[in-house]
Amino acid sequence: MAEVNKPIYRLKPRSGLAVQYAAIRALFLREFQTRFGHYRLGYVWAILEPGMLVFLKLVLFGGIMERAIPYMSYTLFLVNGVLPIRMFMRSSTQSLHAVSSNRGLLNYRPVMPVDAVIARISVEMTLYFGVYSLFMVGLLYFGEPISLSYLPNLFVCWFLLYIFTFGFALIMCSLGDFSKEVAKFVSSFFIIFYLMSGVMFSINNVPVQFHPYLLWNPLLHCLEFMRHAVSPEYPVTYVSFNYLLISTLVVLFTGLLIYKSRERIMLTSK
Repeated sequence: MAEVNKPIYRLKPRSGLAVQYAAIRALFLREFQTRFGHYRLGYVWAILEPGMLVFLKLVLFGGIMERAIPYMSYTLFLVNGVLPIRMFMRSSTQSLHAVSSNRGLLNYRPVMPVDAVIARISVEMTLYFGVYSLFMVGLLYFGEPISLSYLPNLFVCWFLLYIFTFGFALIMCSLGDFSKEVAKFVSSFFIIFYLMSGVMFSINNVPVQFHPYLLWNPLLHCLEFMRHAVSPEYPVTYVSFNYLLISTLVVLFTGLLIYKSRERIMLTSK
């Protein structure tokens, strides 16, 4: 019987970007499952957690702040402050342990520490932007006067927040791998950072002499522009979009430089 020649299938080599995308996608799905897989409520907790936080702040400060911020409702003000800043803080703290939590996976050549960082902040961005969208649709449904005229500006602010978070997360990842004690100081830093980011107050209500102590924070500028995008009557007199853009690029390139200087150490350390 004549031997049948079987065709030889050759696997087409994938590009570096394709390999990195596959690694990030696998890490993303793994992080998503780890984030909520052990909760009984599952992904519903992603809505309940920030929802309870916004509700608590409304109960405690709503009556006072409604009179202090006449440009928009305090509910809309909080949603455009609490959720973006929580996304940033969660991503940064999660990135502290990105290397140690994925140490076994880093033994595979296609997986790099930066892939773990991208996966973690992408999970947080997906969750918080999704919850933010649900909250905004809900407020719009219940009659909240939300403007859609500056919707592209809102998306730009979220994009810059993601890039800023990525750069800062790379710094946190490098510091977390360098010293395990960094996490103890980071929690204290984030408490101060949270209070100075304009989550619960408007820079328009702060006396001008205190502005230099607050306006150094790029995220305060980002939150103010988000609020202006959904409510054009909200003034943005004291903040600068150029400062937000330049600060984002500075943090991004600083994070990339620090990460690149420690990438080999992260891969070889145990």
